[in-house]
Amino acid sequence: MAMNTQGRPSRPLHTPDPGAYQDTFSGSRGLDQAEQLIFERGHIELTGVDLPEPKGAMTRLGGLEREAEIGLPGLAEPEAMRHYVRLSRKNYAIDLGLYPLGSCTMKHNPRLNEKLARLPGLIDIHPLQPQSTVQGAFELIGELARWLMVLTNTPAVAMSPKAGAHGELCGMMAIRAALDAKGQSHRRRVLVPESAHGTNPATAVQCGFFCDEIPADKTGRVDMEAFKAKLGDDVAAIMLTNPNTCGLFERDIKAIADAIHEAGGYFYCDGANFNAIVGRVRPGDLGIDAMHINLHKTFSTPHGGGGPGAGPTVFSEALAPYAPVPYVVREGEGWKMVEHEAEADGEPFGRMVAFHGQMGMFTRALSYMMSHGSDGLKQAAEDAVLNANYILARLKHVMTPAFEGTCMHEALFDDRFLSGTGVSTLDFAKAMIDEGYHPMTMYFPLVVHGAMLIEPTETESKNGLDRFCDTLEALALAAQKGDTERFTAAPVHAPAKRLDETRAARSPVLRWEKPADEQAAAE
Repeated sequence: MAMNTQGRPSRPLHTPDPGAYQDTFSGSRGLDQAEQLIFERGHIELTGVDLPEPKGAMTRLGGLEREAEIGLPGLAEPEAMRHYVRLSRKNYAIDLGLYPLGSCTMKHNPRLNEKLARLPGLIDIHPLQPQSTVQGAFELIGELARWLMVLTNTPAVAMSPKAGAHGELCGMMAIRAALDAKGQSHRRRVLVPESAHGTNPATAVQCGFFCDEIPADKTGRVDMEAFKAKLGDDVAAIMLTNPNTCGLFERDIKAIADAIHEAGGYFYCDGANFNAIVGRVRPGDLGIDAMHINLHKTFSTPHGGGGPGAGPTVFSEALAPYAPVPYVVREGEGWKMVEHEAEADGEPFGRMVAFHGQMGMFTRALSYMMSHGSDGLKQAAEDAVLNANYILARLKHVMTPAFEGTCMHEALFDDRFLSGTGVSTLDFAKAMIDEGYHPMTMYFPLVVHGAMLIEPTETESKNGLDRFCDTLEALALAAQKGDTERFTAAPVHAPAKRLDETRAARSPVLRWEKPADEQAAAE
């Protein structure tokens, strides 16, 4: 797939030092407190805990005891509290404001789900406990698995994958196992549309396949003629994201499924955007053979830094025999975990993880399902699509939609509305920070020049959407009126100014060292 290999200049030479505000002596501004690194403000001789030296204790370290200071800074308790509170105020969060990142489904996590995930007997179980002591957890996993199969109309699901890309790996490993079992190991070409998620081709290559790109048509969807021209007896599968990364539903998805099956291949569907269609469309009805589901997107569990993910993968009847172990099954009045391939039905391709899954994620997801019900899940998908189309309608007179017509859960704009202004997509994003918003997904998908991908999710109110749209409209008009410096200098109201992101990504400094003058003074 096409990739941008040239770094973008992201920090103008005239931008001031990014460390703190330049117009106050303290570096703070009102309630926004400047904060140093803990290494800069702490001292190794300080600690918030005062412990007596142990008496009569015998070491078990076998001669590996520490002989010198470890150099970690210490803070008194109030200083430590202030340090981390101040850092927390520098984070943008879904509980602070609208989080418009596209293809990420950054939606509200109901506190009911958080409360249930902390129930005794769920939060404190251990993966090595006897199966007889975790029957409730097994039942919860089994119930969640049942509803995932109902919502997708598929006969099997692997619950062990830990996130979306891990779920992709699971699906593609099952496809490879099925091909090898049928004596079709020569099938190693995987068709990947331009609009697929970027992890798709990486996953295919990881499984021993090679990728063949399918271009998009002028509507942003799979070019059917190009797709059919690439079918052959060496094709293993197609990996298609639906709705795709342009925020569009693939109208020809059933025809794509029929064609790939007729050619002897399998249909892997990237389910990261299931939030847009859950309760409205059952992917099994569309002909998919495998699809991962990001529980941390569709069913509200914490995303990214908020906690570990979970990416269960559902399978069609054709791939169900190759689903991995372990999995839970009902046995009489109770439940058991099938741990080994020899105990399993079918021909599992193996085992992906040491333990079964993320119990907290499973609990949150099932809580979300049961509190919403089938009608609530359907409404969530409908509201996600409604909100995205509302943003598209509100902004299309000042920003340029990448494609004509309505969208699904994401509104995609390109940078044509900035043409001739001297303002880039990146400049526009930095100006959004000054306005108190996290930028939308920038420069992705790669098939759209200067892309700006907005996913409001179903949890945003009309008032919140209007405030967001009013802000972007004002920024677009300011750029078009020639207020270029407002954008190229942004952000000016953030504690950290515009950073050299390209250099930071390519030459990261991951270890703090004392400045040279401090080291000399210490010696």
